[in-house]
Amino acid sequence: MTQALDECLSPKQIRRDADSLQHWGVDWTRSFPVAPSAVVFPDSTDDVVRLVQLANREGLSLVPSGGRTGLSGGAVASDGEVVVSFDRMDRVLGFEPADRLVTCQAGVVTQALQAYAAEQGLFYPVDFASSGSSQIGGNIATNAGGIKVIRYGLTRDWVAGLRVVTGSGALIDCNHGLIKNATGYDLRHLFVGSEGTLGFIVEADIRLTTPPEPQLVMVLGVNRFRDVLAVLGCFQNALTLTAFEFFSELALQKVTAHRGLARPLAGEAPFYALLEFDESAVELAAEAFEACLAEGWVQDGVLSQSQAQAANLWQLREGISESIAGYTPYKNDLAVRISQMPDFLDEVDALVQESYPDFEVCWYGHIGDGNLHLNILKPQGLAAEAFFQRCHEISPRIFERVAFRNGSISAEHGVGLLKRDFLSYSRSSEELAVMEALKQVLDPGQIMNPGKLLRR
Repeated sequence: MTQALDECLSPKQIRRDADSLQHWGVDWTRSFPVAPSAVVFPDSTDDVVRLVQLANREGLSLVPSGGRTGLSGGAVASDGEVVVSFDRMDRVLGFEPADRLVTCQAGVVTQALQAYAAEQGLFYPVDFASSGSSQIGGNIATNAGGIKVIRYGLTRDWVAGLRVVTGSGALIDCNHGLIKNATGYDLRHLFVGSEGTLGFIVEADIRLTTPPEPQLVMVLGVNRFRDVLAVLGCFQNALTLTAFEFFSELALQKVTAHRGLARPLAGEAPFYALLEFDESAVELAAEAFEACLAEGWVQDGVLSQSQAQAANLWQLREGISESIAGYTPYKNDLAVRISQMPDFLDEVDALVQESYPDFEVCWYGHIGDGNLHLNILKPQGLAAEAFFQRCHEISPRIFERVAFRNGSISAEHGVGLLKRDFLSYSRSSEELAVMEALKQVLDPGQIMNPGKLLRR
């Protein structure tokens, strides 16, 4: 294998030292063994084609690596695989103003695409806390969501075309950036969310849109989780929201302590809602706030008075994941219909408290699109392996509640290794059979991110 790789790529494109293997062979899960055999850095689509063809001839397994910000083990190389990093494929290849379409390589960082869009007087709206390191190819491969889904949708909604190297080494061009294309199966959407198991995304055509007007941010103290949904409905009936997030008092305590931030309100509340909306809608927002106060749904609120204050309020939500990282959290990324969320949270919270009364449970999420993040924090003195084992044992009971409500066991973080063995809670046997058949057609050698998403 060593000689074959050396003949396929230049020495500067291959690393085998221990530090590089550890760095590029893992994502944010940190709970799986890391043991790749090499890391390679293609410069071009031709490099990727040659590499995949080589992998088929030599029987190599390939694991795609973007910003490695995933939370499901989808970019982990545990069994001697070759990690394929797209760090060097980070170029914007073209822009068509009439189409509002930017073509870029898979390794372009999300924040860099946002900045490029701004330079053209346009806007790329998909955004999340990891936008400074996540890459477009990884965003597409996991159909990343983030904080503005309620207004702008998921990554899928902004992908106009893809160039993909399939598991057989074929390069296919999906949709050519067209708006209308009624010529059969839209293969572009097959690769969105496929986690690199069918092919490697090498280039993407991304749609841009008109920038929004200046945004205001409001944080509300909410008395009950059920009231969060009432607040959402009240504001949605009054104005268009760009974001609607929620977090618990425990989450607020963790993030304010970690980042040295001021609490947003004078008193404590069980839950908090963070809203973002157009500056021109401030009077409508004020009326909605007064209505929520009158109903007893909220106890207090604060409205940003400057861009700096708005950024600080956003830190209260976006900084939560980083603030609890030191607790080695066991994460579950769940989704049900918005209407079912209050009952669902009550059920899961009671289940976790009953099973693990000694564990802290930190809730937050994108409440406006039905996505809850459940984080169980590891107590001091408990070994990580024992902690994860205990949490893993309760996951089927949580997923049973998800399945009962026809929800998703992974709303936006993907399946990877973490959720692979639980996929049947969200997918029927018939669906799984179709997915396995597609894998066989597009990756007959089973070399593309093997063992992720599906068992093969």
